[in-house]
Amino acid sequence: MTYGTDYKPIPAISATSGQGLEILPDLYSYNVRIVNICLVGHRYADNFVLVDAGMPGSADEIIAATEERFGANSCPKAIFLTHGHFDHVGSIMELVKHWKVPVYAYPLELPFLTGKQSYPDPDPTVEGGMIAKMSSFFPNEPINLGKHVQPLPSNGTVPEMEGFCWVHTPGHTPGHVSYFRDEDGALIAGDAFVTVKQESLYAVLTQEKEISGPPRYFTPDWKSAWESVKKLEALKPSLAITGHGLPMIGEELSKNLKTLADDFGRIAVPDYGKYVGQHHKH
Repeated sequence: MTYGTDYKPIPAISATSGQGLEILPDLYSYNVRIVNICLVGHRYADNFVLVDAGMPGSADEIIAATEERFGANSCPKAIFLTHGHFDHVGSIMELVKHWKVPVYAYPLELPFLTGKQSYPDPDPTVEGGMIAKMSSFFPNEPINLGKHVQPLPSNGTVPEMEGFCWVHTPGHTPGHVSYFRDEDGALIAGDAFVTVKQESLYAVLTQEKEISGPPRYFTPDWKSAWESVKKLEALKPSLAITGHGLPMIGEELSKNLKTLADDFGRIAVPDYGKYVGQHHKH
């Protein structure tokens, strides 16, 4: 297992870094610097899973947060990824070594998780603010998890995560998935949409809540990204934990997500950037 040679921590941190939120008795979101991980399972249960793996250099913090919620030496049954960007797989190798658990991802994401393919370069010229401008320094080479990563089952189920199904939500990356539980409408959205303007350093620092499309500097396919938001809105989720920003619940979520799905071109698609064609705005 190897990270890309460009893997390194980045100097950004949000106001909520190091804070955990229990959104439901079995759904816990924890903020690692600028990104959220999610622990699914009741407190002190022995069958729980981790969704996404935080920033480079945050393995000890993730293990500590897990043990605080589930008890000393507790270990998830598996790690599920929404996608393979550095801020979602930043500590995966240390976690896999420590816990010796399998990792699951959507088949189209596997080339980026097995060292075969790099994502398109981030776009520091995209409209949006300071974090967008810093993005050319972000790690972007693929990691290689080798045989430790396996494809999600093709029937939509999520092993070890009862009641959840995966929903393919490409655009931000080709194999991006979100995880949805029909029974109560709980959605782990990844970066299909987020609740903070992730391009803006001020918004990230303050965690000012605002529904937004996927992080602009890392999204090469705006047409698919819009379709993915429409797909998630059609599920009518009751709550959403997103990759960046605070959770959104109830009416605040349904109203904002509908606005985003209807008006994605204006709200989410940047006015300029190397992956933006004119037709994406309409």
